[in-house]
Amino acid sequence: MSRYRNAALFLVLAAVWGSSFVAISAGLDHFPPVLFAALRYDIAGVVMLAYAMYAVDHWRPVGRAEWATVVVGAVLLIAAYHVFLFVGQQNTTAAAAAVLVSLSPVLTTGFARALVPSDALSAIGVVGVLVGLLGVAVVVQPDPSNLLATDAVAKFLVFCAAAAFALGSVLTRRIDAPLPIETMEAWSMLGGALLMHLVSLALAEPIEPATWTDPEAIGALAYLALAASAFGFLLYFDLLERLGAVEINMVSYVAPVFTALVGWLYLGEVVGATTVAGFTLIAVGFVLVKRRALRQEVVAAGRRRSGQ
Repeated sequence: MSRYRNAALFLVLAAVWGSSFVAISAGLDHFPPVLFAALRYDIAGVVMLAYAMYAVDHWRPVGRAEWATVVVGAVLLIAAYHVFLFVGQQNTTAAAAAVLVSLSPVLTTGFARALVPSDALSAIGVVGVLVGLLGVAVVVQPDPSNLLATDAVAKFLVFCAAAAFALGSVLTRRIDAPLPIETMEAWSMLGGALLMHLVSLALAEPIEPATWTDPEAIGALAYLALAASAFGFLLYFDLLERLGAVEINMVSYVAPVFTALVGWLYLGEVVGATTVAGFTLIAVGFVLVKRRALRQEVVAAGRRRSGQ
């Protein structure tokens, strides 16, 4: 029963996070991008902080290492990731954005190996990273004669979002502060929201007063803040304990399926063959990079089944 429950919750998380890219596209029709992202984490940060105060005793960072973890999370995992993503997604489809973001687990491994020279990637691991990057090239389809084309720049910005998230994930693990993940996420969300508000002010982003009474705009903001961020991260924490880091990373490869489906139903976006091909290459890259961990997970799952 527990196995079916975990599978169901995994699909719920994939659906929520996959459909969030569609909510971003819908909200960007009403909000300026950086302010939209900042407002999302104003709400989500407050909700997560309330949850951290309820769930853990250690709900405030103390000491240099813990605050360093929060700063890295605020700058890279929240602010940089969402600024690049929201600005880039103004000019590309939700499905393409979801596929490019699915490269994050591959880039995370690449950054981890680069920052720890003694733990170098094997030859097959290097091939996996290169296959993943080839998948990005297939999705972006850069034109050498026009590298600054709007669509290519937009997809490159989404790639930068995936890279920022991957680097942030590696750096927070390297600091290795004894900070509960709920606490780190809450304070990173609030710090990232503040940084994005500063960027929004610097860009003098305009917003129409009618936006605050538009049902689609408020619905997109509420969905991203409460469902995708607050509920999504709480579900992620629960599944991380039950499934482990390798299995939960697979959500990145299921979420784009929901993005494509919801994007087609709600926005009328059609997923092209190149996006599917790029996604396939990125998934193959992930399997090559994580092949040992995936093999261990398969063996462990077989043992659990035989023991039941």
